[in-house]
Amino acid sequence: MVRLIERSLITLRGVHKSFGGQRLLEDASLQINARDRYALVGPNGAGKSTLFRMLLGAVEPDEGEIQLKKGVSIGCLPQENAPVSDSTVLAEALAGREDGSGRLSAKAKAVLMGLGFGISDFERAASSLSGGWAMRAAMARLLVEEPDLLLLDEPTNHLDIDSLLWLQDFLGAYPGALFIISHDRAFIDSVCEAVVSIHDHCLKIYRGDYADYLREREAEKERLASAWRQQQVEIAQMEDFIARNRTRHSTAGRAQSMIKRLEKLDRIELAAESKTVKIRFPQPRRAGLKALALRDVRKSYGDVRVYDGLDFELERGWKMAFVGKNGAGKSTLLKLLGGVIEPDSGERVLGLNVKVGYLSQHRLGHLDEDKTVLQEATDSGRMLPELTVRTVLGSFLFPGDAVYKKVEVLSGGEKSRLALVKLLLDPPNVLLLDEPTTHLDIPSVQALIAALEEYEGTLCAISHDLYFVNSLADHILHVEGGKATLYPGNYEYFQRRQAQLREGTPAPRKPAAPPAKPKESLREEKTKERARAREAEKLRAEISKAASQLEALAGKLSDPSIYAEFSRVKAIGDEMHALQERMGEMEAYLRRLERV
Repeated sequence: MVRLIERSLITLRGVHKSFGGQRLLEDASLQINARDRYALVGPNGAGKSTLFRMLLGAVEPDEGEIQLKKGVSIGCLPQENAPVSDSTVLAEALAGREDGSGRLSAKAKAVLMGLGFGISDFERAASSLSGGWAMRAAMARLLVEEPDLLLLDEPTNHLDIDSLLWLQDFLGAYPGALFIISHDRAFIDSVCEAVVSIHDHCLKIYRGDYADYLREREAEKERLASAWRQQQVEIAQMEDFIARNRTRHSTAGRAQSMIKRLEKLDRIELAAESKTVKIRFPQPRRAGLKALALRDVRKSYGDVRVYDGLDFELERGWKMAFVGKNGAGKSTLLKLLGGVIEPDSGERVLGLNVKVGYLSQHRLGHLDEDKTVLQEATDSGRMLPELTVRTVLGSFLFPGDAVYKKVEVLSGGEKSRLALVKLLLDPPNVLLLDEPTTHLDIPSVQALIAALEEYEGTLCAISHDLYFVNSLADHILHVEGGKATLYPGNYEYFQRRQAQLREGTPAPRKPAAPPAKPKESLREEKTKERARAREAEKLRAEISKAASQLEALAGKLSDPSIYAEFSRVKAIGDEMHALQERMGEMEAYLRRLERV
């Protein structure tokens, strides 16, 4: 049932829900207020998406109630297949709303560009977009609409890093409440203020970031285990007392009373959780020092030239992440390195003993539809114990009897995970991964990171998951304008270096205070006066010039397209701040000159 209340946006009380014979929620409660920012986490199949559907009113609870504040608006971005209309991309973002002043259109354009659309895309038919771009268009519609409560199911799946960072900044200033399912720990920490966990069929809020949540969960499990051990001792003592005294006439009454106490005892139950398993993947054959290189490579798609004379060299043991705007050529570069596509000219040079493995973003082909998951994973090229294979499959969301499912019935996400498992069970010594964390939950991403940390080969990856990138990458390759620039270090270092390059102009110098006025001749005084007048005139000209520059920068900020790149907005804001400080210093100095 759904009732209306005023004190919160939405409240769940005593909710029970089962689905397909599986118990998901039992006596679960949760309240979401305006401006709350929650991440929803839990094991695969725990009921996260079902909870979202209940909040939307698409699914009713079996018991309990969901209460909505009167007039509250809820918007939801599903994980896949968000519906789009036959209208243009811009009209899709506006969702048919009237915009007499043009301000809403400006906002819609800024949001679309922030999510990676170009100006030329605005008049494209939304129905002609690929699945990933259709999801971005659907997200733009929600962000422009600004519902009171925004439900986002894996919103970063179809974004590149630049769009993801833009979304983080945008959601940081979002006026409504956010409830987000995401496998990206860095995204959760950036956007959310608390974690809502589905565990043991209940909902519980943990304040802080994801690491705080993990620490508190471990502390809870230890407290529960300690209480369970203490209760087991008490139960053993009670059972021993009963066994020794129930047949004695003098103590039979006490024993009978103890039996009743034991029957009524609220027994502590430990959750049936598997222990964290350390997965050890086989290591590849050692390659030569120079693993892979591209020499004077040119590559075009029709009239669009992606690379013209590109030189690139990859050394053994590097773990590298490719970053850059959507469409910059990251996937093309990965395919050129993998030999998946041929350059128009130039050459690809393999190092000594190099074997390359490539996992595409879309994971098409290379799986036998007639085999089971276990058979396909076992057929990896190495003789591995079945227990090892099943352990790895379990870590990548194929638990128990799921390993006996036929490949042909798997979803796209399941096939993606299976292809990744096969690659890791027989890894080449150069591993090229395009968005490997898509369709994985947080524990699976952690298992993948742990495997790749021990991987002794060479790794190149494209990923929008900043936690994944910062955990693994020791080199960043920035792809932009047909060039590939190498930065040693992780993504945080790359960001710092980019900020330093943007701020390459020296800080404004503070003008020295005018010297104390000495006793001097009338002629010297007049000479100094003329010099001060010239200096004052020069200062006024500089102040006027700075004011014009400030006005020009403010004009740039009034252009909605600038908000497609928050780094540019920040750079302009920093420049305006420096100009304002400089103008203040010059005006203060001018006033002192005029008082002399």
